[in-house]
Amino acid sequence: MNLPNKITFSRVLMIPVFMVFLLVPFDWGTIEAFSGEIPVHHFIAAIIFIIASCTDWIDGYYARKLNMVTNLGKFLDPLADKLLVTAALIGLVELQLAPAWMVILILSREFAVTGLRLIAAGDGDVIAASQLGKLKTWIQIIAISALLLHNIPFTMISFPFAELALWAATIITVFSGWDYFMKNKHIMLKSK
Repeated sequence: MNLPNKITFSRVLMIPVFMVFLLVPFDWGTIEAFSGEIPVHHFIAAIIFIIASCTDWIDGYYARKLNMVTNLGKFLDPLADKLLVTAALIGLVELQLAPAWMVILILSREFAVTGLRLIAAGDGDVIAASQLGKLKTWIQIIAISALLLHNIPFTMISFPFAELALWAATIITVFSGWDYFMKNKHIMLKSK
């Protein structure tokens, strides 16, 4: 396994740690920021999520710079993204910080595109992440990060950044899913 793929795999390994800090109700107090506060364990979870998310950029950078782009990396990288985003969104629903219907739309698209990738892989094809898919991932990460931080940086101006970012993530997620299926409909048509 090359360096970029190891970095990608480290993102997967951070997910259980992130989930423990997000969902286990540690009694460590709160952090006050601006005019809001956040439980310390949620703040730690948010930092872990942000670090894990940044590995998505790092593994891609090294894969291109060191000419180590592999089929495993093309498959593992979007899968690691989906696992991290899925875990975070389900945790946010559990904490009542995100509406379930939006999370269901986002996760439905993620599973549908993964299914399309599996069909392609069965035929020997690899569907790499598109630019729209990458944009979708970053908007999701921004929205999730803001929700994990309980929108605290924006409470001073009474601007619902996290909620608007989640709306944007939902819309672009659905659109990018449609785009994947339109651009790769030939894979479904030729599949037996």
